[in-house]
Amino acid sequence: MIRSATADELARLQTLRTWLPEPTPELLETALSGAGVVFVSTAKGRPVGYVLILISDDAYLAELVVEPIHRREGRATRLVKTAIMTAQENGCETISLAVHEENESAQTLYESQGFELWREEPDYYADGKRAFVFGKNI
Repeated sequence: MIRSATADELARLQTLRTWLPEPTPELLETALSGAGVVFVSTAKGRPVGYVLILISDDAYLAELVVEPIHRREGRATRLVKTAIMTAQENGCETISLAVHEENESAQTLYESQGFELWREEPDYYADGKRAFVFGKNI
C-alpha cells in the first residue's frame, strides 16, 4: 500500500534512509514538516520504503528507497508513479531526479517510467562520480 507519511513515522523513515548511499542531511525531517511530500510503501502497516518529492514550479524526486528485503516487489515503481501523479496534481510540467552513474537498476526503473537522460553532472557525488539527471515532461 502507498500512503502519505506521517510525522510520527520519522524514526522508521530515518532507519530506511540509512540504505541511501548519500542522503541529504535533514531533508527528510524538513519534508515531513511540510516543505516536501513524502509517501511510504507499507508491508503489514509498517513503512518499508519511501519517496520524497520537492514541489515548486516543477517537481524534484529527491529520495527513493526501499528496504532491501522488500526490493523486487514493485514498490519502487509504485512510489515513482505516485510521485509523478502528485507532481501532475500540483500543476508541475516536469519532474526530475539525479541518480549515481553506477546505479543501473535505478536508471532502468526511471527509464521504464518514461524518464529520459537530460544531462550529466560531473563530480556530483562524494566519491567523485557523475550524476545522471533524468527528467520527464508530465
